[in-house]
Amino acid sequence: QIPWRAMLRRAAKQLATCAFDAATARGAAASSTSRTFSSSAAHATTVLCVRKDGEVVVMADGQVTLGSQVIKPNVKKVRRLQGGVVGGFAGATADAFTLFERLEMKLEEHPGQLTRAAVELAKAWRNDKYLRRLEATMVVADKHHTFQITGGGDVIEPHDGVIGIGSGGPYATAAARALVDIDELDALAIAKKAMNIAADTCVYTNHNFIIESIGLNDEIGGGDAAKKGDEKGGKEKK
Repeated sequence: QIPWRAMLRRAAKQLATCAFDAATARGAAASSTSRTFSSSAAHATTVLCVRKDGEVVVMADGQVTLGSQVIKPNVKKVRRLQGGVVGGFAGATADAFTLFERLEMKLEEHPGQLTRAAVELAKAWRNDKYLRRLEATMVVADKHHTFQITGGGDVIEPHDGVIGIGSGGPYATAAARALVDIDELDALAIAKKAMNIAADTCVYTNHNFIIESIGLNDEIGGGDAAKKGDEKGGKEKK
């Protein structure tokens, strides 16, 4: 009888160990899900890029949200990079600036080749153990190309020159596509109207817009024609 009792005790211990491991795995899965939700919440913003008739406009709102609180209303989420490239980001600010620095390094390695620089950044972003943890999405554009770059290794070029990211991105993109065929509206006017619609629809987007643009007469690497710091652009006419 004693050996049987010892076997039963061992079996009970094994069952308890299995139950503990299963509970630990469920807890890890739940925490992973919460991290995924929080990282998606970090993309609570709107960035829109519109290309029309040789003009490129990248526009973003200025709101930063933490949970149910608006932390700051006038953050600059677009910037001008070297080589006549403008870009905007949705996600963690520090992560986005790290990625912008990496993109500038790729542009130095491949001057005037935004396509190759974007692909090389996406490859490094996906494969590098450090970059893989960065939570942001980027939109970059030059006089000829527009790309959305993600941490999943995606480099997406829109077929119609319009692309939006962030929580209000779908609203801004849909509005811009509806307006892009109107001959009287240039890229800047389309972007402003679309961003106003996104700001009126998305609670994570405000009307403090920051704009960077590339015009017909801009030289590669130039920035004199940039419409920059137009924080009241969204408050003009809706």
